[in-house]
Amino acid sequence: METLMKFEVKDMTLAEQGKKNIEWAMKDMPVLNKIKMRFKQEKPFMGLRLTACVHVTKETAALCIAMKEGGADAVLAASNPLSTQDDVAAALVKYWDIPVYAISGESKETYQRHVDMALDHRPHLIIDDGCDLVATVHSRRRELLKDIIGSTEETTTGIIRLKAMENGGNLEFPALGVNESLTKHLYDNRYGTGQSAMDGIIRATNILIAGKTVVICGYGWCGKGAASRARGLGANVIVTEVNPLKALEAAMDGYRVMPIDKAAECGDIFLTVTGDKNVIDVLHIMKMKSGSFVANAGHFDVEVNLKDLRKHVIEYKNIRPSLDEWVLDNGKSLYVLCEGRLVNLAGAEGHPASVMDMSFANQALGMEFILKNKGRLENKLHTLPVSVDIEIAKLKLQSMGIEIDSLTAEQEEYLNSWKQGT
Repeated sequence: METLMKFEVKDMTLAEQGKKNIEWAMKDMPVLNKIKMRFKQEKPFMGLRLTACVHVTKETAALCIAMKEGGADAVLAASNPLSTQDDVAAALVKYWDIPVYAISGESKETYQRHVDMALDHRPHLIIDDGCDLVATVHSRRRELLKDIIGSTEETTTGIIRLKAMENGGNLEFPALGVNESLTKHLYDNRYGTGQSAMDGIIRATNILIAGKTVVICGYGWCGKGAASRARGLGANVIVTEVNPLKALEAAMDGYRVMPIDKAAECGDIFLTVTGDKNVIDVLHIMKMKSGSFVANAGHFDVEVNLKDLRKHVIEYKNIRPSLDEWVLDNGKSLYVLCEGRLVNLAGAEGHPASVMDMSFANQALGMEFILKNKGRLENKLHTLPVSVDIEIAKLKLQSMGIEIDSLTAEQEEYLNSWKQGT
């Protein structure tokens, strides 16, 4: 008896366009394509169930397809209610037989239900983006723990949660933080978030960036990328930080550095990229100039304290998709982008495919690393070996037609000797 596939997507008639978009993304993902070809031959995940909770985009689809080619029985849920590309979700179901639980704009209740439906797949392997699958398994779905070999995590936010779980002795299977790999956070966080966050801001507002004062809250890899791109567009950039080393780096990179309490008074556009909550709080917003724009590129919608700000709102006006005007009781107006959710995915299309090529190469090889080391990894947060990072970089350079030098035997000997010197 044939079992009908379970899935929840918005509109299956969108599948044809989704297929075109997925195939378009694949053309710019040469590293993942090479890995997929090897997976197709070797079938390393044959007989294993995989649940992924990531942004449902054309690039993510390429990762899920690569894992299925490797033998995995894969299902996919969205990691953010606003980032789902409905045509891609439909295409994965129709053309690749991958169950998807994701609808753009779904409520938080539906989002959580979709997470649970994806976990009903009883996964052996988890690909997470924000740690929602792992956290849900450890809190409410503990019956699944016995089957899980391990997980991979995509984001800084997810890494923070996993470290907290490890430090508290609560992590009950090994997790791999692919966000710690240089080929991931260099490409994805700096170049990807830097470009796509500004892309989201521009699409949502269609305002000129040049001449504006842009405040970047956080100077990690994402913050560095966003600050660089904002300056490249002609903005005057201010950085706010809590880490002295990162603040010093921002200052030496030529940015003004100050507390958010001071930056609030002179900024035109505010972007949070920290992974923490209430980075821009109500008292900061009340100091902002009327007509200021506030956006978030952190994974969860907690970085700007919009929840408590609602107490000061006397009128909401939807201006255009992804842009709302909040009229405050102090007589000022605030423009909120994408409801405080990920501006680069909710307001734009996320990172370009060539960026996600690196991120998802790390995810695919991370899954393989966990499987190859089944039973040998401690229940803590791990990173991919540097050798894997280097291999991914080599594959990317090859795809770009770039050649580099190699060390001579004499140079190798010199670098490995303590006796040679002046």
